[in-house]
Amino acid sequence: MHTFSFNHIALSVKDVNESIEFYQKVLQLKEIENTASDSKTRWLSFSGGKQLHLIPRPNAEIKTNKAVHFALSTPNINLFVKHLEVLKIDYSDWLDTPNKDYIRKDGIKQVYFQDPNGYWIEINDAVQ
Repeated sequence: MHTFSFNHIALSVKDVNESIEFYQKVLQLKEIENTASDSKTRWLSFSGGKQLHLIPRPNAEIKTNKAVHFALSTPNINLFVKHLEVLKIDYSDWLDTPNKDYIRKDGIKQVYFQDPNGYWIEINDAVQ
């Protein structure tokens, strides 16, 4: 049987500097060294050694929808929503109701917002 652990998320971005600034400001991620190559791809670190790789593709067409997203959990989602509001970042529930959270059938609260390239990010309170 194979076993796996999650390593990283890689996103194509129009402007890598703008994306780095967004993820540092909104998710407070720390930039780390790109140890894989000398390319302009930049890496950020989540807790637990997980990474976000931002790959510059200034001429690529980036198509997204809410079903294609990544999710992060936080123990205090209400504090994070206030952080989004201070930063004037629009968020919504799964049904696209502006400035509203959503409580799933299993009781997990979540909100969605987009990065500068249109990628959807879910923040929820499913902390273990």
